[in-house]
Amino acid sequence: MKSIITLFLCAYCTITLAAEKPNVIIIFIDDMGYGDIGPFGATKQKTPELDRMAAEGMKLTSFYAAPVCSVSRAQLLTGCYGVRVDVPGVYSPGEAHGLNPKESTIAERLKELGYATMCVGKWHVGDQPEFLPTSQGFDGYFGIPYSNDMQRKSTATGERVSPLLRDDKVAELLTDEQQSRIVERYTDEAIAFITKNKDKPFFLYLPHTAIHTPIYPGEKFRGKSSNGRVGDWIEELDSSTGKILETIRKNAPNTLVIFTSDNGPWLIKEKDSGSAGPLRGGKGSTWEGGVRVPTIAWWPGKIAPNTSVDAIAGTIDLLPTAVSLAGGSVSAEPVIDGRDISPLLLGISKESPRGVHYYFSRFNLDAVRKGPWKLALKSQNETMGRPAEPDAKDNTPRLYNLDKEIDEKTNLAKENPEIVKELTALAEKMHAEIGGDQPTARRPAGKVANPVFLYPSEGRDRDAKPKQPERKKKTE
Repeated sequence: MKSIITLFLCAYCTITLAAEKPNVIIIFIDDMGYGDIGPFGATKQKTPELDRMAAEGMKLTSFYAAPVCSVSRAQLLTGCYGVRVDVPGVYSPGEAHGLNPKESTIAERLKELGYATMCVGKWHVGDQPEFLPTSQGFDGYFGIPYSNDMQRKSTATGERVSPLLRDDKVAELLTDEQQSRIVERYTDEAIAFITKNKDKPFFLYLPHTAIHTPIYPGEKFRGKSSNGRVGDWIEELDSSTGKILETIRKNAPNTLVIFTSDNGPWLIKEKDSGSAGPLRGGKGSTWEGGVRVPTIAWWPGKIAPNTSVDAIAGTIDLLPTAVSLAGGSVSAEPVIDGRDISPLLLGISKESPRGVHYYFSRFNLDAVRKGPWKLALKSQNETMGRPAEPDAKDNTPRLYNLDKEIDEKTNLAKENPEIVKELTALAEKMHAEIGGDQPTARRPAGKVANPVFLYPSEGRDRDAKPKQPERKKKTE
């Protein structure tokens, strides 16, 4: 009887919410760690707007992205593990590959349901015209199309610059110092889009450039935190999010907002790195600190305030969730890996509709999680640029209970052979499907024959160290 009632409530909520067609905003931070904002334990930088967002909404404390930039974005956009759509790592400027236009993105699916769509920020799933947002379901685009450390020297000026695109054309070439206005400019674009479309359903994807290095907080925020440049930029992101939420309150209250990150902190950047808090590892790793990210869901009147859910969820679940709330459905083919988590968000259930999460590092399946148990199958580096510690150097399976030990220190494999056996079987099945060199169900990435760079430039120039602005002394 209980299961029948739950199913009825799910169906009722889906029908009701679909009729209203809620707006959807996804704020996607770059390289923000699990411990970088107040609701997840940060103290060195202040995040009052995100504190309020969490107080008015829900924290998702077992929410997963991917180890690095491009694959993480591909997952959010397609609802698939990155390897399923053949996006395993990080794309470089002018690369021939990108997210295949044949894949159905979250923007395309919502556009079919009558939504206005906009992407503001870092794209990073291909910079060729065929791969840019306006070819992948977005009505418009404004942003730096890849990481802000991928500067090249302009042949016209000799300066290291990053391209700022308007739709599919380069609108400006930004010097490093000009990046200090990028959060402000993204915020203004986002607010303008919300205001323009307040009377019809809209989808805004806001993947920030911050806090990826080089770090350039806005002038008003420099020296304001107690955590150097990175803390200053986090405080600026907090302010930006507050402005967006206030715009929603005034203009479009029927809006679901998800705040999350693409991967964990880039720990080798030291003072310019964020923090994984209690989690082990960072960006580039499949330890929890590399892929479990701080996430808040906010939808006043629909999501209960000051709530928290620890069920497994992740960026791959955002597409089916948004489509369901908009009144649509996702067909069985082509396969996606995500599931509708609206019952979690609406407080109908505390159980994950997936139950299992797979941790891929490029085409390797490093680990699998079911419930509190995580089985690591491979050697795991601590973070990008830092090798494995002695306890994780070989490929002997290691079993961790994340409920009892979130920092993954004690290997419990010998004490729990049946759990190891169960998780190994799950891993082997998924690896055969989309991992390794001979997958049975991997779909191809997009590819162009003659890739070009977005602007005339001298060379890649990623090895030159960007000049960082002087940090102002904190005033009391």
